[in-house]
Amino acid sequence: MLEKSPTASRPARRTVFVDELTNGLLDPALPMLGPVADGGVIIANTAPGCWGPMITPEIRGGHEVTKPVAVEGAEIGDAIAIRIRSLVVTSAATASGNDRVMQGRFNGDPFCAAVCPGCGTEWPPTRLKGIGETAVRCEKCGADATPFTFANGYTIAFDDERRVGLTVDRTEAERMAGDAARLMALPDGSIQNPILAFAPADLVAIATRLRPFLGQLGTTPSKAMPDSHNAGDFGTFLVNAPHAYALTEEELLTHKTDGHLDVNTVREGAVLICPVKVAGGGIYLGDMHALQGDGEIAGHTCDVAGTATLEVSVIKGLALDGPILFPVAEDLPYLARPLTASERHALAILAARHGIERVEEDAPVTFIGTGANLNQATENGLARAAEVLGLSIPEVMNRATMAGAIEIGRHPGVARVTLRAPLKALDARGLGDFARNLYGL
Repeated sequence: MLEKSPTASRPARRTVFVDELTNGLLDPALPMLGPVADGGVIIANTAPGCWGPMITPEIRGGHEVTKPVAVEGAEIGDAIAIRIRSLVVTSAATASGNDRVMQGRFNGDPFCAAVCPGCGTEWPPTRLKGIGETAVRCEKCGADATPFTFANGYTIAFDDERRVGLTVDRTEAERMAGDAARLMALPDGSIQNPILAFAPADLVAIATRLRPFLGQLGTTPSKAMPDSHNAGDFGTFLVNAPHAYALTEEELLTHKTDGHLDVNTVREGAVLICPVKVAGGGIYLGDMHALQGDGEIAGHTCDVAGTATLEVSVIKGLALDGPILFPVAEDLPYLARPLTASERHALAILAARHGIERVEEDAPVTFIGTGANLNQATENGLARAAEVLGLSIPEVMNRATMAGAIEIGRHPGVARVTLRAPLKALDARGLGDFARNLYGL
């Protein structure tokens, strides 16, 4: 783990603007932007996530996230609180759907180890030639080089206010494909091939709502890894892999920070608490989704470009294994929502009737768990909750059942363990005021 921040000699800034992107690799040895002051703001222009990078073999991860920003005073063993102040979708349209892996075009993993099927070049630079699923061509030999195509896909347009979306027919999808980069509002520094160029149109005239969130938000892992694999489910593909980014299982568990969440409640108004495993923390973000049902069961959703404003603050001495989330109140499961005044009044009467002197003061909190499958992810989330709150796992299980819920973040292996936790336990770890402020306790 890096113990000295690579930005330590630079003065901290109250606001850091970010328009630089990675090539899909999170490498703690590379320079960070910033530092941003403790309590300062990061304003970033993010690139679309999954599909664009997935059809761009030069990108060495499933996304094209922002270059990490160091946070003043963040040391290994601390945590960083990220308040999501605003998220704005800038893409006017996008395309998505189930993926089909193209065999012979990668070394063990199509997300991070692409190989040109024509000349054998690893991570080959490509260019678009026309539109459609054969448009991605190797610059060296001209071969069709995309590692992915659609099994079932769609093109979706958004209204001007980014409130609703509607899938379009093939004629309109092909028209939009000819203006793909502009319609998707690709950032100037992006090298991805815009997925609108594939013009999928298997689903037509389907309407939906937008509610944007960040699929990638977190801190830099303490060993280099592809951005999409900084999680317990995708990360398993790195274990003993045949390519340059292979890790052992122990290395994965030690170094990842679970920044690839795809949790649809990581949205405007929420607070995400992230572990610091390298000096400065290294806040990065991307993979903004315009919308997503729980689980992202199709494997992908509507990836868009957007702008994000984040306020960051350091929590000294809060050593975490993975993220903690304080969702906006309306996203909380029914049983986890703060008790109302009328409910507390009824409880006071009930407590007096049964000889209970005082009803426990509590607050909602979500622990993110990840693993190779949802069972392992749930167990991981329960264990993380128990560790932070100083409770036994059986007690956490009871509390999550009585006053919380287990929800899917991403299928196959990201789970949300939400419960109303004792405020005294949250206060002991410096977390109580986040709940008080967010939920008006």
